[in-house]
Amino acid sequence: MDLLLASTSRYRRELLARLGVPFRAEAPACDEEEEKRKLPPGIAPADLAPALARAKAGSLRAAWPAATILGCDQVAAIGAEVLGKPGTAERAAAQLARLAGREHVLVTAVALLHAGRIHEHVDVTRLSMRPLTAAQIERYVTADAPLDCAGSYRLEARGITLFERIDSADHTAIVGLPLIALTSLLASLGFPVP
Repeated sequence: MDLLLASTSRYRRELLARLGVPFRAEAPACDEEEEKRKLPPGIAPADLAPALARAKAGSLRAAWPAATILGCDQVAAIGAEVLGKPGTAERAAAQLARLAGREHVLVTAVALLHAGRIHEHVDVTRLSMRPLTAAQIERYVTADAPLDCAGSYRLEARGITLFERIDSADHTAIVGLPLIALTSLLASLGFPVP
């Protein structure tokens, strides 16, 4: 069976490779911002991530009709406010200042399109960030450069030092792909995972 990862994320490629299942990665054939505009205004973060994961998987169906397509998305949110990827050091510092001393969530969704059916999983991680000074934030952003990360941190690097508590069913979901749930989904579809 062919497994296709609808993502250009190096983090997701590295995580999926850990399962030992052969796959190829392709950029989704959809514009994420355009997909967001199609959704109801004020959509909850818990609904936004799975909607975008489905859109990404579905966008490659015509080009790869026989493949099992894995779409993924992750949303960082503080209350109902969605925090995007910062893109610049200044925006990363501003996001971290907003999160400092507060709790937020990471909603990580996967959508597996297989034989005309969609199989989904959503992981919600609750994270409590330490109070941080402007100097601590600046040192962190300089060290990890988390410009392509929702929430402006990399827990797999120095970002772990920013947190007091993390409640997660699967720590790999924090990086962008919940491998525990994905292993079960792939095994149920006949993929050779332990």
